[in-house]
Amino acid sequence: MLICSSLDEVKRRETALRFIAALVNQEGRSSLYDLSGLAGGFPVKKSDLNLLETYSGPAIFELNLQKEGKKHLAGEKVAAFNRTSAAILAAILALVKPGEEVLHYLPELPSHPSIPRSAKLRGASYREFDNLPDFQLSDETALVIITGSTMDHQVLPLNDFKRIIKISHQQQIPVLVDDASGARIRTVIYNQPRALDMGADLVVTSTDKLMNGPRAGLMAGKATLINRIKDKAHQFGLEAQPPIVAGIVRALEDFNPQRLLDSLDRRDKLNIMARNVMDGVEKTPTGIMISAKNLEKEITSKEGTTTLSSRELATLMAMILLKEHHIVTIPAVGMPGVSATIRLDLAALDAGRVDDNQIIHALKDSLKRVREIVNDDEACLSLLYEGI
Repeated sequence: MLICSSLDEVKRRETALRFIAALVNQEGRSSLYDLSGLAGGFPVKKSDLNLLETYSGPAIFELNLQKEGKKHLAGEKVAAFNRTSAAILAAILALVKPGEEVLHYLPELPSHPSIPRSAKLRGASYREFDNLPDFQLSDETALVIITGSTMDHQVLPLNDFKRIIKISHQQQIPVLVDDASGARIRTVIYNQPRALDMGADLVVTSTDKLMNGPRAGLMAGKATLINRIKDKAHQFGLEAQPPIVAGIVRALEDFNPQRLLDSLDRRDKLNIMARNVMDGVEKTPTGIMISAKNLEKEITSKEGTTTLSSRELATLMAMILLKEHHIVTIPAVGMPGVSATIRLDLAALDAGRVDDNQIIHALKDSLKRVREIVNDDEACLSLLYEGI
């Protein structure tokens, strides 16, 4: 095996970031095409710079955070965290006691690892479901979490959404919606209501997913719950600091849903072109994707069996896309436990600088290279961990 632990994934990420640093230093930022959909940004204004301080910053930016955050997510109160995972951890620490249960419903298993890990850290039990008839509260259930859109952009049907909220509230169980990318995908592409407008008690989103903000978490909901969660966040240093809050505020002010809608026609055309390169290419709300399992089928159909896992194959292809074609996808640069699906997001800012023929050539060439090295452990290890 090439990837045996989360430590190996840390090393893989370090390799990718080291390559990106060298590329940008030598050829400039324009040589890189971040199509991950998680590129984010930090659109602070020059006038903000003198306010990025411990006390004056929060005093100024907090007012605008409340205004813009409520406009984006609704709710009585808003709080900013240094990551969405930090917001989820703070919520579980605040709302769940050791020995109680976190129940999670999502469109497709498995969960993002931050949720079960947070439950485990709290000493709580954890169950997850993606089939409505199986969903059932227990006497120990203290918090229900709903994922609006998965890491691979599978969106929860509206009826399921409303049903889970109703079942939970009948037992007075609070509902937190993990709408990391769903706060944009669900509402802009699928015309679903905002989570809080459907009756959820809390919602959290990632301000770098399909919007030009820093990697951070923005939570909104009932003021009494937000206050309890903020208390825990401050105890453990999970809250966003002034520079991050400034970036969140400016990103919310600049958010334009039309950019997501403008990607749809191009997505459909690119999907047709990509399916001529390999089977198993699928559309996402704002681009195309190749799941690890579909990639494995494509390679083994022509190369025969391989000892490598589907995750390892997808990671190899993502690293080739990065190193040889300068295209950034999540399996190359993501945190440990991240989805192994290769997604190309056409709503990303960099998508405007790379044409469809360039993307198709990169996919075709990267697939060819994976096939060439799939049984060469030395070449694979060098690709993943060069310089580590």
